[in-house]
Amino acid sequence: MEELRKLEQLQRTFTFMQSRSFVSSSSIDSNRFLANLILLLLQPCGELNLDNKCNLLSEYIPKISVTFLEEASQWVSLETDERDSQENYVELNNPPDKTDCRSLQINHKDVAMVGLEAMERANSTLEDFCRSYFMFHGIDITSPQVIFKYFPVLSFTESFIYQLDGLNEKILYIPMEGVTTPEKELEKEKFQGWAMNVFEKDPFRPLLNVFKCRGLLTERIREEFKSGEVYWALERKLCSALMCKMEISIEDVMRAIHLKSFDYRVLNLLLYQLRGEEVNDLHMEFLSVSEFLVEISDDLFDYEDDVLENNFNILRMFAKVYGPSTAPAMLAKYITDSEERYDNLLKTLDPQLSSKYKRRCEEATKEGGKVSGHPLGTWSIPPLIVNEELYRSNCLNTK
Repeated sequence: MEELRKLEQLQRTFTFMQSRSFVSSSSIDSNRFLANLILLLLQPCGELNLDNKCNLLSEYIPKISVTFLEEASQWVSLETDERDSQENYVELNNPPDKTDCRSLQINHKDVAMVGLEAMERANSTLEDFCRSYFMFHGIDITSPQVIFKYFPVLSFTESFIYQLDGLNEKILYIPMEGVTTPEKELEKEKFQGWAMNVFEKDPFRPLLNVFKCRGLLTERIREEFKSGEVYWALERKLCSALMCKMEISIEDVMRAIHLKSFDYRVLNLLLYQLRGEEVNDLHMEFLSVSEFLVEISDDLFDYEDDVLENNFNILRMFAKVYGPSTAPAMLAKYITDSEERYDNLLKTLDPQLSSKYKRRCEEATKEGGKVSGHPLGTWSIPPLIVNEELYRSNCLNTK
């Protein structure tokens, strides 16, 4: 996570350097070194301001030589080895105390809270989850008493996730109001710094504390939350790379799309816990393939909006990796392979459950404005946007 954050900072610094023609023509490594130096100078250091730091550089840079740096390297390596051994001794001999629920209620940073906007945004996901997943638990969707027995925990959880997801989107958000002022840019940078700090400091900890106190926390739930953190980090990494016209890897793209539905898996695992049931791994495997196909379908539907807002979108990523002419065919191959796996797993389900789920998929497809014989609907890949920057500019000018 820390490495991804540093990469994002470097990318933003590169962009700033290019805007000021402050780049070296010698090599990429030279520019990376200059970017790291700028980031170092921007880091707070006691009462030193930028003027003090520049004066220190002017005074001491002439005194730094290759010999001086080689001696410093040996000294720092020795000091680091000694410090690591001391820290390991402290950790082994002083294990942290276990935190009980009473102390959690005192520390305000550990109290999980959600806002009304997040609850409103979570509603559509919760409705879909109840209508699509409750059948795998034998729950009657038409029984309000049963639904509201589990709804408070599910709603609170999904709202908490949406709250963090909204924060992550704002980090990547591209202003569409035209020319921005230096004050707005500074305000945006401050917000992004604050938001990044939230994601660096175990963002799900308050929610996990709630689960722990209620006896709902399992290792699988904890792992899914970690998957959520990785997904958001990958989204920031990939979308920042697209904005900076840097290369991305298909491995990162596919990992991100598979992790994207982590919230559904969290809710499903929670429902098993709330009902005191063992997790059905066959159902989880089938649903994970279904989730993958639904995520692709949603990304195709939201493609233009995701380009405008700089959100993760599998078609955007494929266009970058494979090029506009090859991307649709490559994505179609992934879809075909996943559909085959979906059909094979569907046959392993109980016939009654399989029939119910197919009907639910058909309902969801029709509600989305499409009618198709396939349970997940027809596949329609929209025309690719070759120049995203020009597309955003044109959209801005038409407002």
